[in-house]
Amino acid sequence: MSCLTDYFDQVGYTGTWQIGDRVIGKWNNIPFVGTVGNDRLISLLIGPEVTVHLDLPFKYQDKIYHRLIVKHCDITAFK
Repeated sequence: MSCLTDYFDQVGYTGTWQIGDRVIGKWNNIPFVGTVGNDRLISLLIGPEVTVHLDLPFKYQDKIYHRLIVKHCDITAFK
């Protein structure tokens, strides 16, 4: 069992953000503040993504957003 653990520690994706980290950023030129839900790597073609649960929902093109999926470069730590 320790062999598989060692393998996935070396090969697997290790996230930058932890669940519950407070972040601030921009999505389609709309500023937002929220909490990190998940830092994940689903596809190597798309790259790592962060799920952000918004403090205040907003409306964009007749759709209301409560959660966003953004890239690491789009968010920073909220201090």
